[in-house]
Amino acid sequence: MRAAMVVHPASGLGRAGRIAGTVADRLRTAVDDLVTVEANTVEDSRRLMHKARDAGLDLVVVVGGDGSAHQGVQFCADTGVALAVVPAGTGNDLARTLAGVPEDPLKATDHLVRAIKDGEQTTIDLGRVDGGPWFAGVLCAGFDSAVNERANRMRWPSGPRRYDLAILAELAKLRAGRLTVEADGDRTELDATQIAIGNIPFYGGGIPICPDADPADGLFDVTLVRAASRFDLVKMLPGLRTGKHVHHPMVTTSRTTKIRIGEANGWVAYADGERIGPLPVEVTCVPNALKVVGRTA
Repeated sequence: MRAAMVVHPASGLGRAGRIAGTVADRLRTAVDDLVTVEANTVEDSRRLMHKARDAGLDLVVVVGGDGSAHQGVQFCADTGVALAVVPAGTGNDLARTLAGVPEDPLKATDHLVRAIKDGEQTTIDLGRVDGGPWFAGVLCAGFDSAVNERANRMRWPSGPRRYDLAILAELAKLRAGRLTVEADGDRTELDATQIAIGNIPFYGGGIPICPDADPADGLFDVTLVRAASRFDLVKMLPGLRTGKHVHHPMVTTSRTTKIRIGEANGWVAYADGERIGPLPVEVTCVPNALKVVGRTA
């Protein structure tokens, strides 16, 4: 087996860089040939992984968080090259979806080594943005993507505190948007606060925004929050960690294979935590588009 290990050293406030050597040593016990690649930016990651493709790889191992995994998905999608993730970032939602993967990155590496030796692989679905990238996790627009936009502009503080402050700032200026949703031939227009289109249950570091999403069923799970007040959102927040928010009267859920979302007063879409761009956005669920080491939960 020929493998490439792609490390994003800054992931997890530098944790990925600190453990990279140990991860590589352990991986070499399970593969025949290992090339290591260090990427400091998204552009580095894309360039170096495409260069590595010429080596005829069987496996790409990403050491980092969901942004790093997102770049690995772009490389491996629909190619037959398997993807594995060592969770060393702050979110780690794709790794969380795979059964039995420990949260500790070195324990996760040992788990991965066993899976490689046992030949444990499966395929999962991916989302594809029309004219744009693939995504393995959740595409969202509305309040949560506005929080991402604000947090990305902030230079202080670092880590999760930045998102806490961004949430408070966006709550203060909360406005519903007029949203158009077209799914599998049906068209709906309504005032909404946010929408999440999930291939997996989690985003934002373990929040089950689409709690019943299954990355192997050929369908997206859609969680839509209708026009909500600040009080409604604050009341809904505790249930987000358990998935109980879907029972709130302002929330509706559905399943679809293809969906287009438009309008909504300048909303921006994010997928796997990466900026996609302003609405409208059309996405399709592509069954069995990605080979992964391990199995789904």
